[in-house]
Amino acid sequence: MPGIEANGMARMNTGREPLSNDDDAAPVEMLAQLFEAHGWPCEFVSDDESSGELQGSWATYQVRAIWRVEDRVLPLLCLPEIRVADAKRADAFELLGLINAQLWLGHFDIWSRGGVLLYRHGLMLGEDGLLSLSMAQIAIEAAVSECDRFYPAFQFVLWGDKSPREALDAALVDAAGEA
Repeated sequence: MPGIEANGMARMNTGREPLSNDDDAAPVEMLAQLFEAHGWPCEFVSDDESSGELQGSWATYQVRAIWRVEDRVLPLLCLPEIRVADAKRADAFELLGLINAQLWLGHFDIWSRGGVLLYRHGLMLGEDGLLSLSMAQIAIEAAVSECDRFYPAFQFVLWGDKSPREALDAALVDAAGEA
């Protein structure tokens, strides 16, 4: 895994102790350290929120995490830099319904203000509210994987004038052809 040494220790240059795969940390801190270990840009928006960027197969994704201490939930948002124009909203929502029916974790949504497309997943953490390195890695990989998997379908609907069903079918056929 890039950014992780053979002994399982994350390479850090922040002056903080590197975390091993067995260590847990506050969720936003763990995600920031994971991003740093991979060399992905990341910043703290507040004590309970971080934002970073990483390159997917189709686009650069912004990943945001907001720690909700009262619920012990870490919402993870992955934004693929797609805005949905008002004229395409009905088709985009139909496509969201078709896509979300295929997802086991998380879902796609469109923010009402600004028409920004996003993938959202909430990690429910235990009483201690800590996140492991492996769980952080899996959550980021899953978010980016789902964005990459369905990015072409959104392109087909928003810019290719395909129907939502045609777009999803075409995107999934194309993805199956890459394996």
